[in-house]
Amino acid sequence: MAGVVPPGPGTGTTAGREAAGSKTRTEKVDYTNLPCPIPYEEIHREAIMSLRPELFEGMRFDFFKRLDHKFSLSHSVSMGPVTIPRQSAEILKVPTANYEFGANFIDHPKGSDYRSQITLGNGALCQASYMQSVTPHFSLGGEVFWAGQHRKSGIGYAARFNTEKMVATGQVASTGMLALSYVQKVSDKVSLASDLMYNHMSRDVTASVGYDYVFRQSRVRGKIDSNGCTAAYLEERLNTGLKFILSAEVRNQLL
Repeated sequence: MAGVVPPGPGTGTTAGREAAGSKTRTEKVDYTNLPCPIPYEEIHREAIMSLRPELFEGMRFDFFKRLDHKFSLSHSVSMGPVTIPRQSAEILKVPTANYEFGANFIDHPKGSDYRSQITLGNGALCQASYMQSVTPHFSLGGEVFWAGQHRKSGIGYAARFNTEKMVATGQVASTGMLALSYVQKVSDKVSLASDLMYNHMSRDVTASVGYDYVFRQSRVRGKIDSNGCTAAYLEERLNTGLKFILSAEVRNQLL
């Protein structure tokens, strides 16, 4: 009679299968090979694309010239009405034209798992920031800045968690600002975003929700916030370096 060989420890049992599956699912994190984080100034970039489009009224022409990887120049010409504050409910708009020139020096020292930035810009702006990857999906950072034109200085801290499908960020500054944002990537072309802004000095709170839809040669963005502001932004790429942009904004004073 042939003998029956008993199964080894855990072989074929529920406990054995769970242990094997758990071992397969567990991935060891190599903390010596973490990814390089994005710059501190761009931690909200996915949310900004949906919730902070550059709305304008009238005509605008922007030209940006990068002289090298650290120094850049910018020119901006705009023509359109400007809203003048009044005590009555009537809105007064005055046609204006404006030209702005900018010169910026930005240095990006970075390593395999960290990134720092030094910025010197218009208005006697001096700013330094640092971002460090803590895990493959989580990074922390901070900044210090001095705005000489407004005689203001401050320090800030930020945290960012991102995966292939979502991005969550938080930022706080000594100026009293708290910013939280969350972006859900529905697909490669569609993203939904929300954010919460709180100003401790003025006690103002604003919440926003928006979307970002990328087509082959154009991009559509829109948002609505708790102040009753609804905005839409259309950007179409006509040629290399040439874009056609339409924007609209409606404010409901009753909300």
